[in-house]
Amino acid sequence: MNAVISKEEFKRSVESKIQRMFGRSLGRAKKSHLYKGIAMVVRDLINERWAYSREAFHEEAHREAFYLSMEFLTGRTLGNNLMNLGLEPVVREVCEELGVELDEIREMEPDAGLGNGGLGRLAACFMDSLTTLGLPGHGCGIRYEYGLFKQKIIDGYQIEMPDPWLEDGSIWEVAVPEEAEIVKFGGWVETTKVGDRIHYEQKGCQTVRAVPYEIPVVGYGSELVNSLRLWAARSTKHLDMGLFGQGRYMDALEEKELAEVISKVLYPEDNHPEGKALRLKQQYFFTSASIQSIVHTFKRRGGNMRDFAKRTVIHINDTHPALAIPELMRILLDEDGMDWDEAWEISRNTFAYTNHTILEEALEKWPVELFQSQLPRLWDIVYEINEQFCGELWERYPGDWDKIASMAVIAENQVKMAHLCIVGSFSVNGVAQLHADILKKHVFRDFHEFYPHKVIGITNGVTFRRFLLKANPELADLISGRIGQEWITDSEQLKGLESAAADPEFNGALQAIRRRNKENLAQYILENNNIVVDPQSIFDVQIKRLHEYKRQLMNVLHIMHLYNELRDNPNWDMHPRTFIFAAKAAPGYRMAKLIIKLTHSVGQKINNDPRIKGKLKVVFLENYRVSLAEKIIPASDVSEQISTAGKEASGTGNMKFMLNGALTIGTLDGANVEILDAVGPEAIYIFGLTAEETNAYYGNGHYNPRDSISDDVRLQRVLDQLVNDSLNVGSTEVFRELHHGLLYAHGMADPYFVLKDFDSYAAAHAQINHDYQRPEIWWPKAVRNIANAGRFSSDRTINEYNERIWRLPHA
Repeated sequence: MNAVISKEEFKRSVESKIQRMFGRSLGRAKKSHLYKGIAMVVRDLINERWAYSREAFHEEAHREAFYLSMEFLTGRTLGNNLMNLGLEPVVREVCEELGVELDEIREMEPDAGLGNGGLGRLAACFMDSLTTLGLPGHGCGIRYEYGLFKQKIIDGYQIEMPDPWLEDGSIWEVAVPEEAEIVKFGGWVETTKVGDRIHYEQKGCQTVRAVPYEIPVVGYGSELVNSLRLWAARSTKHLDMGLFGQGRYMDALEEKELAEVISKVLYPEDNHPEGKALRLKQQYFFTSASIQSIVHTFKRRGGNMRDFAKRTVIHINDTHPALAIPELMRILLDEDGMDWDEAWEISRNTFAYTNHTILEEALEKWPVELFQSQLPRLWDIVYEINEQFCGELWERYPGDWDKIASMAVIAENQVKMAHLCIVGSFSVNGVAQLHADILKKHVFRDFHEFYPHKVIGITNGVTFRRFLLKANPELADLISGRIGQEWITDSEQLKGLESAAADPEFNGALQAIRRRNKENLAQYILENNNIVVDPQSIFDVQIKRLHEYKRQLMNVLHIMHLYNELRDNPNWDMHPRTFIFAAKAAPGYRMAKLIIKLTHSVGQKINNDPRIKGKLKVVFLENYRVSLAEKIIPASDVSEQISTAGKEASGTGNMKFMLNGALTIGTLDGANVEILDAVGPEAIYIFGLTAEETNAYYGNGHYNPRDSISDDVRLQRVLDQLVNDSLNVGSTEVFRELHHGLLYAHGMADPYFVLKDFDSYAAAHAQINHDYQRPEIWWPKAVRNIANAGRFSSDRTINEYNERIWRLPHA
C-alpha cells in the first residue's frame, strides 16, 4: 500500500489539521503541533485502508489469527508508518519547507510503554510481518497507562521513575467503548439445574469494564491493515456521590481506582501478595476480554461456534495469556451450552503456544488459594482439565505417581501455567533450534514423550524494515545499489551480497557508513552522558534486559581486566575500545541493580584515568528503549551475545546486530547456534561452555568456581578489586554480594559460569582486537553477516508459523 499524495496535498492537509485542532497557522505552529498535524494526516490515510480491510474481514468467512501477548514493544509509530506507506520522502520535503527536520518531528513521539524486552519486541515484529505478508492476524494486549518505568541513573544506581507515555494521548489509537466487555473477579459460583443441564453463575464478584482501544498495523507495501486491540480497565461504578458529599473523597473514589489499577502499569512488582493478585488480574483481564471479543465478533459475522476452531487460531505468546484456554471453555460450556467433550475438542484445536524460556522461575505458577479466590469459575474448569489429563496419564503410566505429579496442571498446591498451555494447545513451539531441542530433551521431556509431535521449533526473526531500512538508511541504500530492493520484502535476496565481501570498494563504503553512524552515536553519548568517545574505537555493545544469565557481569569483569593490562603496560597494542551498555533491571532484582552500579563505578574509574590515554571507555545509556536501540545498533562493531549456554531461548538482538554488519561474540546459545551455521566459524567469535556441558555441571554438582581462579591471576585480581575499594566507591562492602555470589554462595556459586567461561571469553576478545586492526579481515566478515541474515527475518518466521501452525489465507 503506497499512499499516493503529493507534497502540496500533504502540506495543505497538515495546515488544515493544525488550524482545526490548535487554532494556529503553519507559521506559528510549535513542533509538537507539527508532529500531531503530520501524524493525524498519516493516520487518516491509514484509516481509509483500515476501513476497507474491516469490510473484507466481515464479508469473507476466512480464517484469522489472534496473537495474545502481555507486551507489544512497538516503539515509535510515525517513522515506521511513513516508511511502510512510502511517504517518508514527501514528508521530509514538507518538513524542510517548514524549516524543521523530519528527525526532530519523529523525536516528539514517546516510545509506547507497552513492553519491556524481547518478548514484546518480537510481538511487534510479528504484527509488522503478518500485515506485510497480507495475512489476517490481530494482536491483543493491555493498554498500559504507564510503561515499565523510566530509568534514571543517580550516582550509578538505577532509580525507577514513572513512564506516563499516554499523558498527552496517542494519535494512533481509536477508542471503541461500544465493544467493551465485562470481566469478573472473586465472589463464588452458584449452580442451578435447568432441565438436564447445570447452570453456573458467578455471584458476589467484582466487575471490571474492559474498553478496547485499537491501533492500525500497517505493513510494507501491503493493501491489508491489521489491528492491535489493547484493553483499558474501567470501573463499572461511578463516583459515589453520597460518600463524596460527606467529605469522604478518597472513599468515594476507592472502588473505581481499584478497578482501573489493572491497566495502570506494565508488570507490577509481585514480591508481595497484593502484587501477585494484581498480576493474575491483569492476565485474566486481557485474556477474558480478548476471548469474549473474538467470540462475539465471530458470532456477529454469522459464525457457528462448532466451526470456531476452523476459522480461528489463537496464539499464546508465553504463559501470560494461558487463562485464555479455560476462558474459552467457560464461554463454550456456560454460555453456549456445549458438553465438556465437545467444548474441549474445539478449545484444544483453537490454541497454539510459544514457550520463550527454560528458566524455572519464569515458568509461571499460581498458588491454588489465590487462583480459587480470584477466579472461582475458571478454577472449576482448570480443576476438571487437570482431572481428565491425570486420568489420561494414569492410563499411560499406571502407578507412576511421580511422573503424573510432575506433569499435572495442578500439583504442589500450584496451578502450572506452562502445563496448562501444553495440555490445552494443538501446537507448542520453541523459538530456536537449540531451544526446541532443550524443551524436548529436558524442560518438557515427559510431555514430548506423551505428545511426540506437538513440540516444534520455529526460529525467531526481526523486521528488516525497522531495523535496517529505517534505522540504517545509508546501509539500506548501499545494499539496494548492489542487489536491488527486493530484499526489503524477500530477505533471502541478501544472499546476493556474498560476492561483495571480496569487493574492497563495497567494504570501504560499509566502513564509511559505520563511521558516520558511530559519529552520530558519539554525539548522543556526549549530549546525554557527557563522555567523549572516539568514533575510531571499536564500539562493543551489550544492550538487553539486565539478568545474571545474560552475563553483563562477565563483560564488566573483562573490562576491568583490560584496564589492569593498560595500567600495567600503557603501550600495549590494544585498539581503542568503547564498551556500551544499555539495560533495565527489574525493580526488585537486587543483583541486577548491583551490576548496573558496578558498570558505572568501573566506567567512572576508567573514563577519568589519563594514564590509559583514552584507549578504553565505558558508557551506560539510561532508559533503554526501541528508539534508542535504533541509534545504537547501526553504530555497533561488536555484538555481545554472551548468555550462559542453554539459558537464552533465542535472542533477537543478535539478529538485528548481524543484519547491520556487527560481528557477534557469543556462546553457543539460542539463535547464536544458527548464526554460526549461517556465517561459518570464521565470521563469528564463539567461546565458552556448550549447553550440554553446562547441563552436565548442573546435573552432577561438581562445579567449583574457585578452581577457575586458582591458576588465573587476571581473575584473582579483578575479583579482589570488587572488595578492596579499588573502584573508589567508599566501601569494601558495596560489591561484596557480587563477589560472594561468584565464589561462596549457598547452593551453587557462580551458577551462570561467569568464571568458568572467562578465559575463553578473553581469548575471543583478543582475536577481535587482532582482526579489527586488519580491515581486509574485518569488513568481509561484516558483509558476510549481512548477506546471511535473511533467514532471521520475521517474514520468514511468520511464513513458517503460517505453514506449520496457523494456515491463514493470504489477502
